[in-house]
Amino acid sequence: MAMNPNSACYRFLVLFFNCMLTFGSYFCFDMPSVLQEVFQGPIECVRNSTANHTDNSWYNLTSSCKEGLGMSSEDYNLLYAIYAWTNALVVIAAGFLIDKLGNRIGVFIFSTLCVVGSSIFALGTMFKGTKYMLPLMLVGRLLFGSGNGSLTIVQNRITAFWFRGKELALAFGLTLTVSRLGSVLNFFVTESFEEKFGLNLTLWGGAVLCGLGFVAAIIVSFLDVIGVRNLGQTESMAVQSKKMRFTDIKYFTGSFWFLVLTIMFFYNGVFPFVADASNFIHDKYGYAPDTSSYFAGATYFVSMVASALIGIAIDFVGFRGILAVTCAVLTLPVFALLAFTYVHPLVATIWLGVMYSIAAASLWPSIPLVVSQATIGTAMGLTTSVQMIGIGICNLIIGALSHKHGKDPIPLYRWKYMIIFLFANTLACVATSVMLNIVDRRSGGVLNFSKMRSERTLPLKDPDEIQDREDEEEAEYGETDRLLGPDGKSIN
Repeated sequence: MAMNPNSACYRFLVLFFNCMLTFGSYFCFDMPSVLQEVFQGPIECVRNSTANHTDNSWYNLTSSCKEGLGMSSEDYNLLYAIYAWTNALVVIAAGFLIDKLGNRIGVFIFSTLCVVGSSIFALGTMFKGTKYMLPLMLVGRLLFGSGNGSLTIVQNRITAFWFRGKELALAFGLTLTVSRLGSVLNFFVTESFEEKFGLNLTLWGGAVLCGLGFVAAIIVSFLDVIGVRNLGQTESMAVQSKKMRFTDIKYFTGSFWFLVLTIMFFYNGVFPFVADASNFIHDKYGYAPDTSSYFAGATYFVSMVASALIGIAIDFVGFRGILAVTCAVLTLPVFALLAFTYVHPLVATIWLGVMYSIAAASLWPSIPLVVSQATIGTAMGLTTSVQMIGIGICNLIIGALSHKHGKDPIPLYRWKYMIIFLFANTLACVATSVMLNIVDRRSGGVLNFSKMRSERTLPLKDPDEIQDREDEEEAEYGETDRLLGPDGKSIN
């Protein structure tokens, strides 16, 4: 007997394979962070002699030395910057194409890019000590970034369709939980695996996990297509896709744009910190590299455990806008502790993980509430693009602040400058989240509805209602203003 697409069982089956789309890619994303010592270690270890980096700078070696790829701090942070900049350029177009062409095409293209990109990245390390290594690794990160950021958009679009008006925050929380499970496993197993099997095999293992994501893409695509067809939504979604134009972004409300800025500034504090957290903890607090990786990974571990539970609470309580301000304000002490005290780093990374969980479960599920169903992909793409522009700039600035050659640790005053810079980004997040609440209140307060009130008030709670309402507005107002309501305001 075929499963009913209207049932909770079917949509949670879709959610399971949808979550698996990014498990492997999130594992791969922060592999350079865990392996930073290897990436920046000398190409050759010769006792009481010298060795060189890829930029031809020379330095003295100590008696203990671990061979690596010889990257400078700038080269290492460039691996993250190129990922971010690629996302910034690609995801806008990717989101629009997903809205136009549908989930099935998008999920295949972008999961393939993740596999190809991670494979080229692993291949680059086989050219250690040559001029081809860094370009190959950068090309790999470029393709990987093109796929992973865009794949997340498809993932969020599928989640928004199946869970809008239902367990939306829970579904987003579970998606983040599985993704961060990949990140946490990376922090806990990658370094030990590399010590036992070597760098090349470790990075190829990451590529294999991205291949598992491609398998999940095949299954979730099948479930999504069959489910939409059985719901009778195929033709209506095709009509909406044909009507969708990129210029429709001019109808996005002020709430959407302040939501975008709030997401950007918050993530500017989290992702760049985690990328360098292992080395920071090792240099400032003196812990061994593997212990430092565990402490750094605590941020993602907490988000993995807490995101789904927080999502359930947000689905019930609501008040997403107020939660955005709250988690931004409560993140400020994290960076203050790291910059100016020697409080155990695990306190800060766990605290950051809790705030990150609240932010992710409240901010991203807010996007489908302030844009129409037909523009979710484009909205997600714009949000991801702005987010990655911010992260890319932050990675470049942090690379300059933590400039390092040789085995000497980065001076602590440079680390302090880096943490203060992240503190400033979080302070900007506080300002934009306050503005988000002000603008949202003036436009109806959709972000701060509680569950009981939203059930009576919020529009567009299921796919049939979405289409019926959009068809009525299309006939009444015409194609050019179909995102506007009768009072000239956004229907969202």
